Order: sequence, then C-alpha cells, then structure tokens
Amino acid sequence: MRLDHVSYVTSHDQLADTVQRLGSRLGTTFVDGGVHPRFGTRNFTAPLLNGQYIEVVCPLDHPASDSSPFGKAVSKRAAEGGGWLTWVVAVEDLAAVETRLGRPAVDGHRTKPDGTDLTWKQIGVLGTLEDRQMPFFVQWIKNHHPSSDGTAVAKIVKIEIAGDELAISEWLGSKVKAAIGSGIEVEWVSTDLNDGDTGIVAVEVETGSGKVRLDYKSFTKFISSAKYIDGRESAQKTIRLASKKHFPNSCLKGSLFLF
Repeated sequence: MRLDHVSYVTSHDQLADTVQRLGSRLGTTFVDGGVHPRFGTRNFTAPLLNGQYIEVVCPLDHPASDSSPFGKAVSKRAAEGGGWLTWVVAVEDLAAVETRLGRPAVDGHRTKPDGTDLTWKQIGVLGTLEDRQMPFFVQWIKNHHPSSDGTAVAKIVKIEIAGDELAISEWLGSKVKAAIGSGIEVEWVSTDLNDGDTGIVAVEVETGSGKVRLDYKSFTKFISSAKYIDGRESAQKTIRLASKKHFPNSCLKGSLFLF
C-alpha cells in the first residue's frame, strides 16, 4: 500500500485556469488525461517523483456523473466551489480490501488523447463520498501509470489532513503513516481550518524553486503573467478538441465550449 495520487476538483469551465495556475506554481506541465466514460468526468494530471501524481478533475454533464460514486463525489465537490477531493492509495491486489469492505471493486478506465486506454480497479469511493477524509483504493491493471506521463520535477513532502487518524487507519486497515509513506509528513489539523469539513487541507510539494503549499487559495489566486495567459489558451484549446472527440455535444455542458 502506498500513496498513489492526490485529487483536486474544479468545475469544467475553470479546468484550464486551474491546471495552468497549478502548473505555474509547480514549474511543470499538466498532461491531458482524457475522459472517464464510466464516471462522467475528465482530468489533467501532473507527474511527481516517487511514482505519484496530482490530478485535477472535473464533472461533465453526462449521466454517469450523477450515477457513479466517483462521478457523484466529483460533482458534489464541484458544486461546493471545488477543492481537494481526497488522497488515493494504490495496492497490488484489491482482494483483501474487497473482503474487508464487503463489496467488489469496480473497473475504471479513461481514454487518453492518443486513443490508448488506461485501466484500473477501484474501491472505497462510497466512503470518500460520505467523508472526504477517507481515501479510496486503486489497483492499476496495465503497467503504464500517470506518473510516467511527462517529466516529474517535484515531490510531495507533506499532507495536511483535517480528520480522525484512528478512523482513517481503521478504514485503511493500516496505519496512515505506513499507507502514505515514510518520506511524507502528515500534519493533523482542526476541521475549523477547513470550513468545518474533514479531508485534505493542503499538500506541500518540493519543487526546483523550493517548497510550495497548495491549498484552496493556491488554485483560485489570479495569475496575470503573459506566460500564464498563453498557457491557459493552449489548455482551453486542448480541452475543447479532446472533449468534442470523446463525447457528443449533447453530453457536455455548454460552458465547456465558452473559451
């Protein structure tokens, strides 16, 4: 069991802005991850060192975003204005987790812009939907992993979590520190610092230019540099083209095309 990735939710009309703002702070470029047909969502990912990555995900106006647990979790967070969704742990075999939770894992896949499919199994999203301090579990089916998409230049060094360490450990079937990894500090903070909610408050990443603390303000602060504007326009074009390719217009909210 290890920390696989951290997931941040934004609305589809803010997706391009969010990935450009975050990429600017991290000194890296987000990669278009494509569409999750089973979940009614799409994402961009940024590779990190140690086989991890950051995901920025948004809901689409598609039936799956209202019916699948992951789609519901993303849609709910987006409706609240966006923010950290949760952290995700990877395991080599989900059988033990399925037995402990009393239900089977579900298949997940997303179609990348180059047409290839990335496949995995996941379980525990219902727990995340009820309480965002609870991570969910993934088992990657194919060898390719999002952390290998692009060049990793940064690494997670700390995660601030508002929640109950004992409750999360029971959910994981493991100590939180063991699940996240020895190289990452876990700081437990009061829910008062997270608007009364449980879950991730901030993620601290070490970049080539120093440490960067990523909280909600990091994703919403306006950046007006010419480099940012150029990158934003490029990301918007990518989203338009990829979304039109993978979903018919009737399955997308109109604002996705208002770039």
